[in-house]
Amino acid sequence: MSGLIGKKIGMTSIFNNEGKQIACTVVEAGPCVVTQVKTVGKDGYAAVQIAYGEAKEKNTTSALKGIFKNANTTPKRKLVEFKGFENEMKVGEIISADLFSEGEYVDVVGTSKGKGFQGVVKRHGFGGVGMGSHGQHDRQRAPGSIGASSDPSKVLKGMRMAGRMGGTRVKKTNLEVLKVMKEQNLIVVKGSIPGAKGSFILLEK
Repeated sequence: MSGLIGKKIGMTSIFNNEGKQIACTVVEAGPCVVTQVKTVGKDGYAAVQIAYGEAKEKNTTSALKGIFKNANTTPKRKLVEFKGFENEMKVGEIISADLFSEGEYVDVVGTSKGKGFQGVVKRHGFGGVGMGSHGQHDRQRAPGSIGASSDPSKVLKGMRMAGRMGGTRVKKTNLEVLKVMKEQNLIVVKGSIPGAKGSFILLEK
């Protein structure tokens, strides 16, 4: 599956031909540089490693410096491997937003916003226990029963309880590409995508 590394710029809305307002997200798709081409004979699998985003040389390891030097490019912040590029890629080649076309559908992978430690109402959509009357006291946002007593004498795995929320890898599939701006390396996809503004995302065809 071929794709690009990008950055979430933010959300906006556009109007279609029927005059309907559509919420969409603007993504900076590349430019990405091919830093390595994996082959079955040498590496045991076939893939293309691409890099995106500028990084300081002092923050780059010696191993990565060698990879970037071989690709004749400056140090980059994000490296990702993709499988299934249709065309034969060469080290040092630049891939930009014109990889995508208007009207096609893409998958977007990102890291969701971290919400910290949250209760069951925010994390799982619980409705609380009972109502405020009949002797209830501060039970509106309580989780309720979490299991039996003497048997099995433990809380079963997978129980929906309070805990850390967000900050996980999320993939949204089949998002329509509404607009491609090749000069600015921007694409506009329909709907929302995971992650905060300025965060790295992966665009997969």
